[in-house]
Amino acid sequence: MTARVLVVDNHDSFVHTLIGYLRELGAEVVMVEADAAGPAPDAEVRHHWRELLLGFDAVMISPGPGSPADAGASIEVVRLAAEIGMPLLGVCLGHQTIGEAFGGAVGVAPELMHGMVSQVSHDASSLFDGIPSPFAAGRYHSLALDDASLPPMLRVSARAEHGTIMAVEHDALPIVGVQFHPESVLTEHGHRLLGNWLASVRAEGVGCQPVGGTQ
Repeated sequence: MTARVLVVDNHDSFVHTLIGYLRELGAEVVMVEADAAGPAPDAEVRHHWRELLLGFDAVMISPGPGSPADAGASIEVVRLAAEIGMPLLGVCLGHQTIGEAFGGAVGVAPELMHGMVSQVSHDASSLFDGIPSPFAAGRYHSLALDDASLPPMLRVSARAEHGTIMAVEHDALPIVGVQFHPESVLTEHGHRLLGNWLASVRAEGVGCQPVGGTQ
């Protein structure tokens, strides 16, 4: 089955590499800018995104500059994906928007990591199937999810060597986020990780039905 993936672009230079990886792995990909329907998550914008999402099997929220507040409709897209039970992967800024969408906070990271490599240890969830722990991951961020405010439905599934959250997974919904860049040349096994995510999308099947919200 070919998975149709909507990539929400937060104006990041890495997004085309991510899209290239997804296509290499057999996905049909369409990209749309995060602020394409306007900056404010009002009723009209929300309706636009909901109708758009229903035409896809999964959604990826890309990296980008700034904080989740600067990420157009990205937070609203996370909430809509939760409502319709759609698989979602957030990368870097996209990962941070997942945290904020479910009530967590984003703050200044303990270390500024732009084009640097960390050893990342994980809990062997399906997202990391076949990937050693630890593995080298390329990081490009100065913000990170705050441990103290992380909501209970988000489980930390990977951390950097000094403890910074590197991945979260929802305990009941197919929503996952990674702080590192799987498409970076600095990241080992990034192609495998994206393949694992697409395998989980295919396992969910085509089409999504409303299952609840972000609470």
